[in-house]
Amino acid sequence: MKLAFSTLGVPGLPIPEVLALATAHGYHGVELRTHPEEPVHPGLPAAERAETAALFKGAGVEVLGLAGYARVAAPGDDTPVLDEIRQLLQLAHDLGAPFVRVFPGADPDRPREESDAIAARRLGTAAEDASALGVRILLETHDSHRTAADAIRVLGPVGHRQVGALWDVMHTWLGGEQPSDSYAALAPHLGYVQVKDIASVDDTTPLPLGAGILPLTECVDVLSRHGWDGWLCWEYEKRWYESAAPLPDLLSAGRDHLVRLLGEAA
Repeated sequence: MKLAFSTLGVPGLPIPEVLALATAHGYHGVELRTHPEEPVHPGLPAAERAETAALFKGAGVEVLGLAGYARVAAPGDDTPVLDEIRQLLQLAHDLGAPFVRVFPGADPDRPREESDAIAARRLGTAAEDASALGVRILLETHDSHRTAADAIRVLGPVGHRQVGALWDVMHTWLGGEQPSDSYAALAPHLGYVQVKDIASVDDTTPLPLGAGILPLTECVDVLSRHGWDGWLCWEYEKRWYESAAPLPDLLSAGRDHLVRLLGEAA
């Protein structure tokens, strides 16, 4: 498996410095948080897109994916959501990224079946754009659809190879799923896996990998036993927790922890 980290852990850091961290600490790729406050976002001009792609290529680091914020099950018209996804897809294509992340974001007051249908309709429409650009859209296990069982209610009806799943191991665990059940549901759709660690159900402040309670050993083990050979991406949510330790100080130990888990699972 390949290892990456998310720029959510180093908010606002210029791309050359992000790449320096990746190369210094042995990561194969980077997940780019795409937001106007970040160096890379859908408003980035063509010349800067080309420059960013060249920087990654020169460093020998892959752009794993773009972490966008489109909410495919949100109420309202389809057009703004589809426009947001299409902008992400074009940016991913220009940077050479294989994946874009979207959230569910359903209205909790809307019947579940309606939200699922809205999400499936939008993803099915966007799948054609994704196919044309050679990028996959990944629905993250998050918010209104935090478990794999939730996600496949949307992904099953879409039934398109350019639409898949991003397994955030914290959310499936908080939703009460065991890693083996999450993997079994997501396997046909799985794009990559986000790993992290937290202190407890009530305290989701990010911790160094292995210092918390999330079942990382079990997650890596189930992936290895089934021969899955994709990406593990460390999403350290420093952006939302200012008191959390700086990610750069933790990157080497985090990589070593994941390598150790992979070795034990082999």
